[in-house]
Amino acid sequence: MGRRAAGRAVGSGGGPGGGLGQDGPVTFISGSCGSAAAPVTRRIRLAAAAAAVVTVGAGLGLRAVAAGSVAKYGGDALYTVLLVALVVLVAPRWTPLRAAGTALGASWAVEVFQLSSLPAELSRYSAAARLVLGSTFNAPDLFWYVVGAAGGWLLHTAMVAKRRPEASTGR
Repeated sequence: MGRRAAGRAVGSGGGPGGGLGQDGPVTFISGSCGSAAAPVTRRIRLAAAAAAVVTVGAGLGLRAVAAGSVAKYGGDALYTVLLVALVVLVAPRWTPLRAAGTALGASWAVEVFQLSSLPAELSRYSAAARLVLGSTFNAPDLFWYVVGAAGGWLLHTAMVAKRRPEASTGR
């Protein structure tokens, strides 16, 4: 079956490519049944989902009460904080540095994508596209994405440190 990184396979065979065994499809189950890891992963995902909701609320609140550079660049930082929360939601066992680095890379990729005309074109027709992709490249945004990634890393690191004593005492 090859290497198993984050789960166990149910089914038979399938070879290194996985997916279809001799007796039918192979289903991958995240975590291992009955392990203590499943509740921890569930708690991490719940915290990440809550952080995403709070971050969206903070971004909308910032837009409602602030204007100009504060709203613009604060929104940029919060965009990356939101991406950190979404990365942790999808990959709860990733380290804070890996989650923040992935979110930063995605933020930068979206910003660089704005050098093409496609995001601006899509933004004309869709508010969702405008919120997710933006419309025009702005070099200072790259710095504020770093600020957001650092903030997300700091919050994720604090949450990991808070969980460690529980894990070591067996609670």
